[in-house]
Amino acid sequence: MWKIGQRGVPYFKRLISAPFTTLRSLPTSLVETGQNRVIDASLTLIRERAKLKGELVRLIGGAKATTALLGVPLGHNSSFLEGPALAPPHVREAIWCGSTNSTTEEGKELKDPRVLSDVGDIPVQEIREMGVDDDRLMNVVSDSVKLVMEEEPLRPLVIGGDHSISYPVVRAVSEKLGGPVDILHLDAHPDIYDRFEGNYYSHASSFARIMEGSYARRLLQVGIRSINKEGREQGKRFGVEQYEMRTFSKDRQMLENLKLGEGVKGVYISIDVDCLDPGFAHGVSHFEPGGLSFRDVLNILHNLQGDLVGADVVEYNPQRDTADDMTAMVAAKFVRELAAKMSK
Repeated sequence: MWKIGQRGVPYFKRLISAPFTTLRSLPTSLVETGQNRVIDASLTLIRERAKLKGELVRLIGGAKATTALLGVPLGHNSSFLEGPALAPPHVREAIWCGSTNSTTEEGKELKDPRVLSDVGDIPVQEIREMGVDDDRLMNVVSDSVKLVMEEEPLRPLVIGGDHSISYPVVRAVSEKLGGPVDILHLDAHPDIYDRFEGNYYSHASSFARIMEGSYARRLLQVGIRSINKEGREQGKRFGVEQYEMRTFSKDRQMLENLKLGEGVKGVYISIDVDCLDPGFAHGVSHFEPGGLSFRDVLNILHNLQGDLVGADVVEYNPQRDTADDMTAMVAAKFVRELAAKMSK
């Protein structure tokens, strides 16, 4: 699998900081024109790929919902390491790795484009190199998701990237469907700080933004084991149902028999790979012992009753993975099983 050398993400940060310095010396109108062109090109890329995949699925026929894979290689809103920006190609390669077959546990064939289609990646770094700020970048993510959803029967399954991407993705899903969704969020952390380290778009604040926007009716957070006073206070403020690992044995039966989405626009699932115990997933930025097993998560997913309208798998960090990218296989398995759950 493709690996990045010791220069890593800090090297790329230096690469993209240089254009910012150059851009400041240019006329504002020229910079804005360039930014608009890059954004338009990005959206055109996603639009045309989604159209092509949607047309193929409709031509084949028989699909009410098809999972559309969309990569968002964004890592700069992480508070610690930015390696998740490198994740999408690793996860894609693992999905189609020859070491396993292309059938999901529930018997769906991933090579069937009605089950899983790929609309490519948003060119996040190219957009940032033009000096585009996070307000506009998050709008590009939301607009890209909406473009995917315009092509019936495609539904978005997003590969991150850090967890900041969940906010614009959920926002797009809710706005496109015309109302809130129920969210199942699997994570070691609640990611509900008001503005972690002053960053409105921090990966540790994404669910505060989602709840402020009323994009979710219910938010269930499962696997939590790193939470402080603010995390609990914010949870109470927004009416979040927080299920901590210290009580998982008591909560297990209920969590493995969830029924969500009734009375709203459907169910959204967000999986931070660090919901798992580090023994199951070494390639994450934040090691939090005492987490879920992989089978714990699959039991929750497989038994969940509800119409899955969108999902994301985030915070896989290839720079922290084993030499053979074992955690990429873990993230890929999440994608595979979510695709099976979403498609019908």
